[in-house]
This record gives sequence, structure tokens and C-alpha cells, in this order.
Amino acid sequence: MKNIIKIICFIFALSFILSSAAGAYYSYKTYTYDIDGYYMESPDAYVPSEIATSETMGLSTPLEDPAELFVDDENNIYIADSGNNRIVVLNKRFKLRYYIESFVNTQGVDDSFNNPQGVFVTEDDIYVCDTDNNRIVVFDRDGKYKRIIEKPIADEIAADDLYRPKSVAVDKSGRLYVVSMSTYQGIIAMDSDGTFQGFIGAQKTTLSAWEIFWRKFQTQEQQDQQIQHVAVEYENITIDDYGMIYVTTLNIDDGSVLSAIQGKSKTGEYAPVKKLNTQGDEIMKRNGFYPPSGEVRVQYSATSQSNIYGPSKLVDVALGPQGTWSIIDKTRSKIYTYDSDGVLLFIFGDQGTQLGNMETVKSIAYMGEDILVLDNTADNITVFKRTEYGNILMSAITNQLNMKYDDAAEDWRKVLMRNNNFDEAYVGIGKSYYREGDYVSAMEMYKSAYETDNYSTAFKQYRKNWVADHALVVPIVVIVIVLAVYFFFRYVGKRNKEVATRPGGKRTYWEEVIFGFHLIFHPFDGFWDLKHEKRGSIRGALTWLGIAIISFTYNGIGTAYLFNPYGGYINVFGQAISIIVPLGLWVISNWCLTTLFEGEGSLKDIFIATCYSLVPIFLCVIPATILTNILSKSEAKVYSVIIAIMWVWVGMLVFFGAQVTHDYSLMKNFITSLASIVGMAFIMFIALLFTSLVQKIVGFVASVVTEISYRF
Repeated sequence: MKNIIKIICFIFALSFILSSAAGAYYSYKTYTYDIDGYYMESPDAYVPSEIATSETMGLSTPLEDPAELFVDDENNIYIADSGNNRIVVLNKRFKLRYYIESFVNTQGVDDSFNNPQGVFVTEDDIYVCDTDNNRIVVFDRDGKYKRIIEKPIADEIAADDLYRPKSVAVDKSGRLYVVSMSTYQGIIAMDSDGTFQGFIGAQKTTLSAWEIFWRKFQTQEQQDQQIQHVAVEYENITIDDYGMIYVTTLNIDDGSVLSAIQGKSKTGEYAPVKKLNTQGDEIMKRNGFYPPSGEVRVQYSATSQSNIYGPSKLVDVALGPQGTWSIIDKTRSKIYTYDSDGVLLFIFGDQGTQLGNMETVKSIAYMGEDILVLDNTADNITVFKRTEYGNILMSAITNQLNMKYDDAAEDWRKVLMRNNNFDEAYVGIGKSYYREGDYVSAMEMYKSAYETDNYSTAFKQYRKNWVADHALVVPIVVIVIVLAVYFFFRYVGKRNKEVATRPGGKRTYWEEVIFGFHLIFHPFDGFWDLKHEKRGSIRGALTWLGIAIISFTYNGIGTAYLFNPYGGYINVFGQAISIIVPLGLWVISNWCLTTLFEGEGSLKDIFIATCYSLVPIFLCVIPATILTNILSKSEAKVYSVIIAIMWVWVGMLVFFGAQVTHDYSLMKNFITSLASIVGMAFIMFIALLFTSLVQKIVGFVASVVTEISYRF
């Protein structure tokens, strides 16, 4: 019995240890975001494997406030250990190779660093940003001193301008790109000998309307000081094999970043991470649902253990294999990885002290397949290993870049088997179908990923093939539609003419309805007949109001995918409210004002005239909606022009209808119409105020009744 109890206790203890280890291993959730900005959990692409500490590195003095991490082509690791004023060099097993602490400079004097913040390594040299000594010091790959690059001299840089290099990147020709603290003009570009070439990639500044106005009265010196106050310097920099520069910015105005995220901006304005060419032009692709900016739902942290608000604060960027790249958010201690098109691949990491969590991320670097993240609060390096899912994902990206599309499609299918929420996999499979000529299947895949550009391309090919297969049907259908429209309007014109010449008598319901087609083309005569000859009626007006509601409802459900990729629409009730409310406000407001300013139209006259003005909605919305199923994305302007014409047409009919109904001059009608719009806003304000008051009264009565019931 005692042995059984011991065995049970052992099993429970072992289960507890394993669950604790598993909890430590999976100390965060990997996720992405869908097109609506909702959190979508994903398989782990990277998992933590180890933490390299000062002790395991074999350092005589522990790391103190390390600032930057760099991995060279031999997987040696360089740490800018700013708190100890040294560069720590490790081998690929995270064991100490050597320090760079002191050196004999060009003048033969013993020298040392003062708060080194950055390090960059080329095939031959090690570049160290000796920040508080205002210089860059160059060593060979064995740590032997070579030279010093002092503050660049140029007219653009004043003698008293503060120069504190904090990060540097060097291209294959030896050209330097330096990020300096308190330098707002952009990145400092220099030749290999330190000769100043110019500033590139200056950040766009944000000025308030008052500041813009006040600048007109300022001197040039005052304007420069103002720009320096509001401008934003870069935080970190790196460079790829093609000389393209990646930079992060930490202090961009939060409101500007939020606007870019929420607006799904494709530009680099106010972007916290950018890709620049050698001229400083922003060239980053932003083809994902949201621009690369770190966290998407910035109101809170999706998976963090603590509530964190506001956009990500990006402190570093690292370049991975096959065009992938990662950024780190110091407020959330998360890593965000994107492909070469700016599509989000996965997010992982979190704040904490468990394996895989970090306190304050400071720098990130790739070491082959692994990702290294420097924590400058815990003074250690966390190593993340790529998982099977991550390997399949990278294989798909590699095959796609190498134009092995069939292999890529197979990899993407494996990805979907593990993560059916990964939209890029649908795009990859869609491209495979497209190359095979299966455009319908390709469109279905693109549709699953909300990929409208590729969908449009496939749709064009599908449309081309369909037209070729139905070469005789298409012109016949077009001719039939044209003839049908022609004969219908001919019939309507003839019938309206007969009614106009017919002496007296009642109008039939059909005659009252089709009179709308005469009115929209002859507004002055039409509105006159509508009021004085009684060519229209309340029932005819309500009919056209109902047709307008039905037209917009059909527009919501009948618009093709390319013009409504999210599938959003308003039901009949919602459409009715969206039309009846503004129409009612206009009728009431216009009637209230015109009764005071000698208007001849009654409330009934205004309502009928306004409803008959809605006829163009039917004539434009229905054909435009049908056209969306024929047009490609590049032809979307046709749809936009039709809808714009419709609103202009309706607006003019409402305006001239009011003029004829009240027998106003053009100017008087214009003033009255503007006043009516103001009146609509006033009525809405009164209605909201009244609703709020009623709610408070109801709440008060309810609380009194509740209190009385408790007392009895």
C-alpha cells in the first residue's frame, strides 16, 4: 500500500514538473491579425531554447546596460556593453572570445570608450559608435585598432551641433550611414574616410495649425529651432546586401502612428520603421492588411500579462533570410516578423521573467535560422529556435522567391494544415492556380485572403477567356439591353406626352410613377407640373422612396467582391433609416424656414418634390452594381464616376425642386437651402437632447420605484 502511495505521489510530482516546464517553454502565444484587426492565434514559429547570461558567457565582469547586438558572417556575436564601456565578442556558442576595452589611438595615446551604443561588423572591420566621445572607432576583425572617424565637417552641420553617434550601418563599398542622437535632419551619410556626403531620409515633422501660422512671422533661426523641437531622430539602423537601409523611429507622435494603422496607410509618412534607398527615398512595400508598425490593436496588448496602451515603440530591426525582417517593441517585449512585401508573418514574445519572456528588449539579430534578442534590463540574450511550422513557412517563402511555384504551393498547403488562418498561404496557393490557368480556383484562394490585387488580375484573365468563349453572345446581350432601354424610354416619353396633353381627369398610379422619368430630364417643367398640374402624388413619391431604398439594398448585397471585399452591407431596415431620416430632416427644416420667408410650397409639396428627386438613384445604382461584376480593380473609376454623377444629379434636383416649389429666385433658394442644412443639424441636436432627457427621467422614475419597493 505504501509503495502504491509513493508511486502515485511520484506521478503527481512528475506531472507537476512537466506542466511547469511546458508552461515555461510556452510562456507566450504566437499570433497574427486578420483584415479586421482581430487577434488570430498561430502555431509557434519560434520557441525559446536558451538564455545566454554573463555567467554562461564566461565574462569576468557582468554585462551592464548593453545597448546593441550584432552577428557577423561567421556567427560571432558582438555586444555593445555600454555600462562597462567595452565591446564583448562571443563565438557562436555564446562563449567569450575577447573584449575590446582600451586601445592606442593614432596619436599613440591610450584611449577607451565612453558609453558605446552601437556596433556594426563588415567582412574586414568592426565599427563602434563611441557615443559620448562623439566619434566612430574602427577595428579589424581581431579587435586591433585601425582608425577613428570624427564628427563630419560640413556647412549643413554647425560647429555647436551635438554629434552623438548611436548606431551605424556600412555598405559593401565602405560608405557609412550614421544615426546620431539629437540629429533631426536625417541619417548622416559619409564616405569610408568620414567625408560628409549629406543627410538622407529626414523624418516628416508634425506642426499644428497655430505653429504653421506663426512660422510666417519667425526668422529662419527661429524656424530651425522649432523644427528641431518637433522633429524626430532615428533610433536604430541596419543595411541589407543590396545597400537598402532599414531604420526605426521611437518617438513619432502616437496620434500619427495610430492614424496610419487605422487608415491602413501604404505610405511611409509617420511610419516607425522604414526602408530607404541610398538617396533616402522610402521604398518599403506595405502589402499587408496593416502597415508594418508592430501592434495593430494598440488600445491594449492582445496577449500581454499586463495592460499596455498605445502604439509600439520600435527600438531595433533585424534582417532575416529570404527578405524577411523583424522589429522589436520595447513596451511589450514582442517580436514582429514580416516578409519582403510587408506582410505580417507572426508575432511572439511577451514581458516577464520566464523563458521566452523579456523585461526590456533593446536589440535583435539573426544568427542563421535563430533569432537573438538582447534584454538590457536582465542583461542577457534570449535565443529563439525555429520550429517545424517556421521551417515550412520559410520553405514556402524561399520556393516562391526562387519561382518554384509548385513546391511553394505544396508548402503553403502544409502551412494551412497547421494554421488555416494564415492568409499568405491562400495567396501562395492562388498564385499556383493562376499559373496553371485555373483562374476560378485562384480567385477563390485570393478571396479567402482578401487579396484584391491578385484577384483582379485573375479576374481579368477569367473575363477574357469568358468573352472569347461567348464571342457571339456578348454583342447580342449588349444590343438587346440597349434596345430595351431605348424602347422603354421611348414608351415612357410617349405616355408622359399623352398625359400632358390630356384635358383634366385623374392620373393613374402608373402615370404618376413614370412621370419621374420626365421630371429628371426636364426639372423646371417637371417640378412645375408636379405642383400645379398634380402630375405626381404621395403614393408616387413613396414609390420612388421605396425604390431608392431597394436600390441601395441591392447595391449592398449585389456588389462584386472587388468593390466590397469585406462583404459588408446594410439590411433593408438600415437602408430605410439612412434615407428616410435625412430626407425627413430636410423636408421639415426646409418647410419651417420657407414658411417664414414667403415660400409657396406646403409640407406635402416639399415631400413629393424631394422624393421624386430620388429617381436617379434607381437609374444609376442598379447599373453600377451590375457593372461591378464585370469591372476589374483598375476600372473601378467607372463605378465611382457613375455614383458621383448620381449624387450630383440628385442634389441638383433637390435644389431646383425647392426653387420651383417655393417660387424663389436662384440666390434666395441658395441661401434658404444652406439655412435648411443648418436647420437639419439643429433639429438633430434638439432630438438628441430630448432623448437624453427622457432617458434620465425614465432612469429617475425607475430608481424611485425601486427604492419604494424596497421600503415596503
